[in-house]
Amino acid sequence: MKKQREKMMDRVLNWIATHDDDTPFLLIDKEVLKEKVSQIGKGINNSKVFYAVKANPDIEVLRFLNELKVGFEIASEGELAILKQLNVEPERMITSNPIKTFKFLKEAVEYGINYYAFDSFAEVEKLAKYAPKKKVYVRLSVPNEGSEWPLSKKFGVEIEDAVKLLLYAKEKGLEPIGITFHVGSQCSNIYNWHTAIDKARQVKELALKEGIEIRMLNIGGGYPIEYIKKVPDIETIEMKINSILQNYFPDTDIFIEPGRAVVGDAGVFVSRIIGKAKRGDENWLYIDVGVFNGLMESIGGIKYQYIVGSRGEEKHWTIAGPSCDSFDVIDKEVLLPEPDVGSLILILSAGAYTVSYASEFNGFSIPKTFLI
Repeated sequence: MKKQREKMMDRVLNWIATHDDDTPFLLIDKEVLKEKVSQIGKGINNSKVFYAVKANPDIEVLRFLNELKVGFEIASEGELAILKQLNVEPERMITSNPIKTFKFLKEAVEYGINYYAFDSFAEVEKLAKYAPKKKVYVRLSVPNEGSEWPLSKKFGVEIEDAVKLLLYAKEKGLEPIGITFHVGSQCSNIYNWHTAIDKARQVKELALKEGIEIRMLNIGGGYPIEYIKKVPDIETIEMKINSILQNYFPDTDIFIEPGRAVVGDAGVFVSRIIGKAKRGDENWLYIDVGVFNGLMESIGGIKYQYIVGSRGEEKHWTIAGPSCDSFDVIDKEVLLPEPDVGSLILILSAGAYTVSYASEFNGFSIPKTFLI
């Protein structure tokens, strides 16, 4: 990991030195993308990887991933439109959003996508009407403890309801073939997967008694990346996941939906310091990317690592974005050598859920993305 990051930083600094684009912008390292794609799923038998497009939907990122022949998980007609431009085959797409818009559902069916998640009777009826005979998989509610972004409240059902929904899907002419769950984004608790897989096993066994064979288990995303603290690596997570999968789902297709784990470590935000101030006992540092135009996850607990080219006195800083909204505060108590106004600041592990969340609030542009 350390050597990989050092090589990436060399490429980042070389790129900055030979280009004069206005900040802020996001650099995505292709070598890191390639390495991550080669790692994910390697330790899990019968696995297929579907990149979660929402993590970073930049067309050049998707073009590069398409060349690596990964699959794609999508949730909207906008994401589908980008993949259509790249001529991605429908067989390499799935949609795991349990509640789909009518427009997206119509376009997905017309394009030939075959796999659809659901977690309600209303969605089964919608799928039966607009996506008849398609393969469907039920979203199971599982623990999200240890995840920076829990995803267990908005979607998912318990075991008995999952079986009822699978049966209802079959009655309505759909093809219920699987189960899906999500342990939460940036999950550092490996036992979440153990608990989730065990719950899925119970659904599988109950469904089989009702004549429904589970042929696919989608374990979602959630693989963490290293921001400022250590997390389990991909190899460790998959070794432990695979051991329980071999006991409970030995002859089952295993779908994986990584987003952050593919693109997060590959990204470096290049920003510029636009101001400094002393406010009471706090040192404030203002930069030209903030909560609204690229660093939304900072308000949910994600803490980034920053690099400045300075040998000044080290101080603790409150780092804020460029907008005039007081909500636009990225981090506090960040220890950095004092930089000059106008100098660059690099924000590491910024490839995922940054530009994809960004808006033009207050008239600030969404940062451009460059592959290097």
